[in-house]
Amino acid sequence: AVGALSDSKGFVEDLLKGKTVDLSFQGIDHFRNEVGFVKLAKNDHTAILTEIADTMKKIFQEKGILTGEERTFKPHLTFMKLSKSTQLRKQVKKIDSSLYEDFKSHYFGDEILHRLDLCSMLKKKQPNGYYYCESSIVFGEKHAAEPDDAELVSLSKRLVENAVLKAVQQYLEETQNKTRQTDGSPVKTEEGASGSKNESDNDNS
Repeated sequence: AVGALSDSKGFVEDLLKGKTVDLSFQGIDHFRNEVGFVKLAKNDHTAILTEIADTMKKIFQEKGILTGEERTFKPHLTFMKLSKSTQLRKQVKKIDSSLYEDFKSHYFGDEILHRLDLCSMLKKKQPNGYYYCESSIVFGEKHAAEPDDAELVSLSKRLVENAVLKAVQQYLEETQNKTRQTDGSPVKTEEGASGSKNESDNDNS
């Protein structure tokens, strides 16, 4: 795989012909309410990115490396995903879209394609949370002004914190309800409480 990545550099440079690939990120979407991501805005440069992906896929296949033929190429920036832990999945079954409602059309910034990484999803992640990088190929230099990574990180932290707080609150409510049912204490509903109040009012009249 490392060799295939290295071989692809010349082909990618021929596609670019010295031009830069400017990628704009705007809006938020999800995969089955399990992964939250920032969308890549469609423009002429996304077509070039797709062409690069197709070229690299062909090179990897020629070397006998499986590349997920059935998957549609959908570039995105993941900022939140559900844990694979069975215990945590019991508490948070899906990502509530209301958590990022205010950012559904938010513009996050631009990024110039300057490097392609070959990452392992099986090896331990790096301290910064990024996947273990086996190898990279570089095209030009990254401009210091792009993009506002701090904003995306801040958004991710806020959404994760809100999701955790919501899950904890839900867990506490479910635990309290189970405790009431176990010790025989009635669990009042709004309808039941309203009915009791009406009966009391009638008795006093």
